Amino acid sequence: MQIAIFDRIFSRLSLDAMLNHLARFREITAIELGTGGWPGSDHVEVDALLASRQKVHEFCMRFADAGITISALSCHNNPVHPDPRIAADADATFRKTVQLAERLDVPTVVTFSGCPGGGPQDLTPNWVTASWPPEYLAMSAWQWEERLIPYWQNAAHFAEQAGVRIAIEAQPGFCVYNTHTLQRLRAATSKSIGINLDPSHLWWQGMDIPTVIAELGDAIYHVHAKDVALIPRRVARDGVIDGRAYSDINERTWLFRSAGWGHTEHEWRAIVSALRLAGYDGVLSIEHDDGLASLDEGVASAVRFLSSVILQERPVEAWWS
Repeated sequence: MQIAIFDRIFSRLSLDAMLNHLARFREITAIELGTGGWPGSDHVEVDALLASRQKVHEFCMRFADAGITISALSCHNNPVHPDPRIAADADATFRKTVQLAERLDVPTVVTFSGCPGGGPQDLTPNWVTASWPPEYLAMSAWQWEERLIPYWQNAAHFAEQAGVRIAIEAQPGFCVYNTHTLQRLRAATSKSIGINLDPSHLWWQGMDIPTVIAELGDAIYHVHAKDVALIPRRVARDGVIDGRAYSDINERTWLFRSAGWGHTEHEWRAIVSALRLAGYDGVLSIEHDDGLASLDEGVASAVRFLSSVILQERPVEAWWS
């Protein structure tokens, strides 16, 4: 496995400045690049690269010279948004990202499943979290059957034609937010759709990450290295569904943290072991959403921590058996 970095952490730096900065971390050998949507596109001129193979060559050489491979392109967005203009813009970003991934020979595009409205007249997304009252089940069925599945059937076919995999990041607020919903979308569409496994979004919902990994197996296409800390006394008071702003650190029941600041080395080693058992040999891509640490300190801490838990070499043959 490799340690990677999600470039949106360094959105204030130019591409060259970011690569120079990353030279401080010899352990980082791969990068996940934002191409639009919520991650932005601070280091990738998508249209310019799609228009020029020479620019593609020059772009790739900058990373090769820095000793860094591109693990994925990321365009987290909501392509099934009930506002047609927002949905169309998200879809266009996704399709350009797939085309660019093909041109850059990057195997994976990371994004969200999206969330439609609760019916054809809605103007904003409506994330259904309960099966009662009865209209909630009807809303969920409409979302999946009329919006989510048709969109991703078409999008998956588009990605397949380009030889690109789609890694859906399971996150509350969108229709795919756990193991079951990822499997449901994959079964209804294509095996070109898998998961971008971000433990932070699953831990706070109460999931056991090695169990999720064992269940998903070869559907794991990319992995984020981000942690979460639950505050027991606040969870005891309010539970884990917390709609307060992420900046409301002193009141929230859980907080995103840098890897190692929410869960122990033992727990992360169990994740790495489960990933190896599942056949995953990709990256752990550092994402920094830690409101208690600076960018540099958070990244440096995550690099040190992950360096102590990842397995980089191939496992030994069982000579003792």
